[in-house]
Amino acid sequence: MADIRSLVVIGTAHPLRGGLAAYNERLAREYGAQGVQTSIYTFSLQYPSFLFPGKTQYSAEPAPADLDIRVRINSINPFNWFSVGRELKRTAPDLVIIKFWMPFMAPCLGTIARNLRKNRHSRVISILDNVIPHEPGPGDRMLVRYWINSVDGFIAMSDSVMHDLELFDRKKPRLFCPHPLYDHYGELLPKEQARRMLGLSPEGRYILFFGFIRDYKGLDILLAAMASERLRNMDVRLLVAGEFYTDPEPYRHMIRELGLEDRVIMANDFIPDSRVAEYFSACDLVVQPYKSATQSGVTQIAYHFDKPMVVTRVGGLPELVPDGRVGWVVAPEPGEVAEAIVRFYLEGHEQEFISNMADEKKKYSWERLTGAIDELLASI
Repeated sequence: MADIRSLVVIGTAHPLRGGLAAYNERLAREYGAQGVQTSIYTFSLQYPSFLFPGKTQYSAEPAPADLDIRVRINSINPFNWFSVGRELKRTAPDLVIIKFWMPFMAPCLGTIARNLRKNRHSRVISILDNVIPHEPGPGDRMLVRYWINSVDGFIAMSDSVMHDLELFDRKKPRLFCPHPLYDHYGELLPKEQARRMLGLSPEGRYILFFGFIRDYKGLDILLAAMASERLRNMDVRLLVAGEFYTDPEPYRHMIRELGLEDRVIMANDFIPDSRVAEYFSACDLVVQPYKSATQSGVTQIAYHFDKPMVVTRVGGLPELVPDGRVGWVVAPEPGEVAEAIVRFYLEGHEQEFISNMADEKKKYSWERLTGAIDELLASI
């Protein structure tokens, strides 16, 4: 391991919620277990309320007692950015890791990074969720360029992100390392028990769409697939678990128009960490019908719970789900999604895919990520 005695992770963490917080907290735990003094600097304000599409940005669960989380950063206050940057410049951690996921955060995070790097000691690397956002807006490229010029090197979690990075920079050190497993959501429950906990019939066939619902995630594709005659005849039910981050009415209208009311179960509150195991344990198959993607934390939760997957051939998803080994990779088109689900059940692939997951999961350890960070630091 590189000579890292002190480390700061900058980004979302408790009391904020969601996959970004889960990632940063799990990474901090990994470094803490390796004996590195680790803290997380998170947001006092992450998004202004008018920019946040969900019901609340905050977790109702207790703060993790094992993490040093400092609520410091205001994403829209430049005076705060300079203050936090000066604080970190003064305390001079050996390494600062900043997750980057959207251009809106570039001015805030980039200004903090530029100021702390003035101590000529702290090295700053960025773990890139995306370079080009799923839902582009005006000024994105200018903001991304500002961010990329603010740090020393990059970890990209998919080949597609590595490719996008080259559109902005070809010189700074960068490495590919896939998204590690989300292995902190508890253990797999017996399927029948999990279904009873969710108020579902313990018998039958259930597939799962999980996570925040945004238009690029293709729930409309999956609903159209559910209307296929073959899936109707097989009595497959869809569990949609996640909060709407877009207008829900087009999806609800689609369910009514397609006559799916008795076959689609909508659980559209935010799913807290303590209940994630129930939803994944209850299903046979996880379906990600995305229209665009880089990588997906949902995939890594599915791996943790040994759940076969159907994913679409977009972004980095095919890199994570070997076709025919732990699931199916298909075009983002209702007919192909439906056919993959039918094939999964009719050909009886569940146990085969689950047994194959044991080898695949070895690629996605947190030790591999910290090892990649060590390797990257050697070239900075």
